[in-house]
Amino acid sequence: MSISKILNSLEKSWERDDILLNIKKGLGTDEIVNEFLIKNERQIKELNSLLSPEDIDLLNQVEQLSTCESKLINEIKNLNYLENNENHYIMNKKKIVPSNRVSFNKISSFMIKISSFMINWSNQFVVIALLAISAIALSKQAWA
Repeated sequence: MSISKILNSLEKSWERDDILLNIKKGLGTDEIVNEFLIKNERQIKELNSLLSPEDIDLLNQVEQLSTCESKLINEIKNLNYLENNENHYIMNKKKIVPSNRVSFNKISSFMIKISSFMINWSNQFVVIALLAISAIALSKQAWA
C-alpha cells in the first residue's frame, strides 16, 4: 500500500468530531490514542516502514507545531481565566449593572473565533505536511 493511501485511511479513522465526542464522554487522551493505535496497528506499522529520515524530521516538526499550538491555547485560556477573575472581582466590588456584561460576550465570541482558527489552521497544516511526506516518498520511489 502506498503512503498516500495509508495516510488517507488513517485520516478517515481520526475524525476530530468523533475524538471530541469521546472526550465529552469522559475518555482520556491516552485511552483515545491507544484505541486508535490498536485499530490501525497494521497501517501504522506499514507507514512506519515506508518513512524516510526526512519524513521523520517533518513529523518531528509537526509535533513541535502541535506543542506550540497547545501552549498558545493554554496561554489564551489562562489570560481569559485571569481576566474573568478580575472582572468577577470588579463586578462584586462595584456591583456592575448587567449592561456592562457585554464584554463577557465579546470575550466568549473571541475565544470561539480563536479556537476555530486554531482548529482550521492546525488541520490545514497537518494535511499539507502529510501530503508533503507522500510527495517525498512517491518521488523517491519514482527515482529508485
